[in-house]
Amino acid sequence: MIRSMTAFATARTRLQGAELALELRSVNHRYLEISPRLPEELRAHEGLLRERLARQVSRGKLDVTARIERPVQTDHELALDMEFVKALGKACHAIDAHLMNPGRVNPLDILRWPGVLAQSGFAPEELQAALNEALDEALRGFARARADEGARLSALIVQRLDEMVTGVESVRQRRPAVLAALRERVLGRLGELDIAADPGRLEQELALQAHRLDVSEELDRLEAHIAQMREVLTRDEPVGRRLDFLTQELNREANTLASKSADLATTRAAMDLKVLIEQIREQVQNIE
Repeated sequence: MIRSMTAFATARTRLQGAELALELRSVNHRYLEISPRLPEELRAHEGLLRERLARQVSRGKLDVTARIERPVQTDHELALDMEFVKALGKACHAIDAHLMNPGRVNPLDILRWPGVLAQSGFAPEELQAALNEALDEALRGFARARADEGARLSALIVQRLDEMVTGVESVRQRRPAVLAALRERVLGRLGELDIAADPGRLEQELALQAHRLDVSEELDRLEAHIAQMREVLTRDEPVGRRLDFLTQELNREANTLASKSADLATTRAAMDLKVLIEQIREQVQNIE
């Protein structure tokens, strides 16, 4: 099953007198990069969070955002940790002493500082249980999103591969016509020069030219890489790097095909193949 590196999922779970909200968002990346944004209460659980995510995801830039949402206080009173506020004030004054133009500290900025507003605490085991529950739910949705997007990417790649097979077959079928046209060009050139060619030497020269322009090996390798890419798309494992390698190999063969082209139709077919390969490469960049 192909899985995309681009996905999004959310989850919520009840916490004593509050609610824990968790959000997972990922985009493509060469390696796995986990970036947690956690409230102070969950900082101690970051290691376990990273460990669980690393078991589920192998590649991608994964942003994890958690929030503890408490109900608005109906009495409109805020419980302040005044000792902490005083400590912040002293720190600000100490910094001001080293500045040429110290600015006035905004009280709202102080209120936003973590720990200024006293909050009811949660037991570590309660936080861990809530985080596990939210993470289980978020990972289920995340896996579905990655699988759905992966299926879409796989279908797009298969469509391009089908078009490539058609292009390769058209070049292969055209080979006899290309060789016949080559023979006509050589004979026409000799006729223009009014030279009587030795039949044996002529056939030898035509065989040499045909060998230089022969693209049967390139066509065989293109078909082999296409077949291998189809097989890789059916694997239930991370295959993004393997697909990227196969895309490079396809592009190399298409370049060689274009360089050996002896007629306009083959050149156009090679260019069409390169366009399809580039479209495949763009999709492969998002596959885990």
